[in-house]
Amino acid sequence: MADCTELEWAIQVLVNNFDKYSSRCCCRKPRRISKKDFRKMLSCELNHMLTDTGNRRAADKLICDLDENKDGRISFEEYWTLIGGIASPIAHIIRQQEQSVKHTK
Repeated sequence: MADCTELEWAIQVLVNNFDKYSSRCCCRKPRRISKKDFRKMLSCELNHMLTDTGNRRAADKLICDLDENKDGRISFEEYWTLIGGIASPIAHIIRQQEQSVKHTK
């Protein structure tokens, strides 16, 4: 994707990040992130946006909350839920900051 837009690039980064921490059980099953690799991803990739990324108990609770099918691993769809859950409050903060800048001008 040589000439991709910022949004296309951002999606590619998110997909590549999932692939970086996920593995396949066998060639027919979709990729999943193990609990161990999910904890590693949190501490390496999200330590500025999430608190307690090094806390094993907090990471395991997050895994449990995201793991809709309760297989102990995070699918791409479950990972996407995490991304949306992080992006939504950040978007709200950005909009608040933009509003406060408008009111100070």
